[in-house]
Amino acid sequence: MIRLILGGMIGAMLFASVVKAEEQKTVTPKEFVETVVAVPGKVSTHLQNEWVDIKAYQAKSWQDSKDQFARTIDSIKGLFTKTK
Repeated sequence: MIRLILGGMIGAMLFASVVKAEEQKTVTPKEFVETVVAVPGKVSTHLQNEWVDIKAYQAKSWQDSKDQFARTIDSIKGLFTKTK
């Protein structure tokens, strides 16, 4: 019985916390056509921005790997040198 009351209270709280949706905006045919026409330009701009970001990331990544390789070579050389 307590579980039923507790479940009912939790259900009522969840139901009360639901947010109601606002009115839907209507789209005119002119707005629709303008949106569809703008898509290729937006896609092109997005791809160009991604390409620039990828090139910057790859340049940094390659430099990091070159630095790591140089450190690895130095540590390997250190294994074969004698220290006093």
